[in-house]
Amino acid sequence: MSDLIAKAAIDRKLAEIVTPLIEDMGFELVRLRLMGGNTKTLQIMAERPEGGIEVDECAEISNAISAVLDVEDPLLDSYVLEVGSPGIDRPLTRLKDFDAYEGYEAKLETAELIDGRKRFKGVLAGVEGDEVLVNIEQGGETVTVGLQFDWLVEAKLVMTDELIKEMLRQRKAAGALNEDQFDEIETEIGSEED
Repeated sequence: MSDLIAKAAIDRKLAEIVTPLIEDMGFELVRLRLMGGNTKTLQIMAERPEGGIEVDECAEISNAISAVLDVEDPLLDSYVLEVGSPGIDRPLTRLKDFDAYEGYEAKLETAELIDGRKRFKGVLAGVEGDEVLVNIEQGGETVTVGLQFDWLVEAKLVMTDELIKEMLRQRKAAGALNEDQFDEIETEIGSEED
């Protein structure tokens, strides 16, 4: 399991417990994070293998995970469980994500310095072997950089008009969207450009 899905040791332990359950229900674990605070929050992002997840499906996953965690009891403190979709400006946690979102803008961060930097922002250019390709601006021109997937510690899509339009198109194609309720939003998005 990559660090992008579950980073800390406790995250990895929890992911080992919940991943088989999520997969048995027909979904994939996108990311799991146990976040601090007075009451800890266990945040789980999941989706279908082909992408997408509905609110009622998140509730079903949440109920199943709650039951398993009550039995396994890996957390000593009380916590709040949040199960949701990765969202539009989603984290990219699996190699296939970088391929699926080729052509969209992303921010990537590596554990070690690569050519003097850890942070990269550019347009995803697909995958080659175990490398994530990204087109970045450097010295006034666009260059393609290859980053080993294992080097990445954070990666997420940048919310752009193109990305929002593509997500709306996908939801409409899947029959999960009444486009009439988004006419106003699409107009507002387009008007920012004018």
